[in-house]
Amino acid sequence: MIDIVLAEDHNIVRNGIISLLEKEAGINVAGAAINGCEVLTLLESGTHADVILADMNMPLMGGLDLTDQIKEKYPDCKIIILSALDHEKYVIKAFQAGASGYLLKSVGADELVFAVKHVLHNNLYICSELTTKFLKRLLTIPDPAALQQIMDIEFSAKEVEVLGLISEGYTNQEIADKLFTSKRTIESQRQTLIDKTGSRNTAALVRFAMSNGIVN
Repeated sequence: MIDIVLAEDHNIVRNGIISLLEKEAGINVAGAAINGCEVLTLLESGTHADVILADMNMPLMGGLDLTDQIKEKYPDCKIIILSALDHEKYVIKAFQAGASGYLLKSVGADELVFAVKHVLHNNLYICSELTTKFLKRLLTIPDPAALQQIMDIEFSAKEVEVLGLISEGYTNQEIADKLFTSKRTIESQRQTLIDKTGSRNTAALVRFAMSNGIVN
């Protein structure tokens, strides 16, 4: 029996994953948490976990910080990061922290179960969607200076979301409506992204985001 602890702060997503896993023979959902701190509390209280499925971004303690803690305190436990972020910089950070797998939240049930079983044998796993994307990007690898530039820039999940909407041509007001925030907030975030990437204007920002795989 494979014991799994799931860390995901969104109730609908967490319950959906639990429902999928509970249908699989040989898999037991030993515990669920809304952040990394709760995972550590579960383990310290005696909950056993062969594999931890952890969201990248959670309040108090996210997946990367949790991975650091788990690899130090429970080295035999495998970590699979769940994320909506598909840029390679986040995948690299996850594996550098000690994760055994990286899955996009869009993966199907079969691949999720396969990944869990795969990492138990000390293998690393990246979901098939990312594998295909990375292979395609190998054909257009930027020069080392350009690669270092993008790797040095940190983007939050919210910034990636705003970038995606900007690249789709939405206005500040339309983005604000979609994200339930103010137009002024979006205007500020747009300018911050332009400054952060060294872009001259919004068009250049979109080109930067697309050429570096931050948005599709």
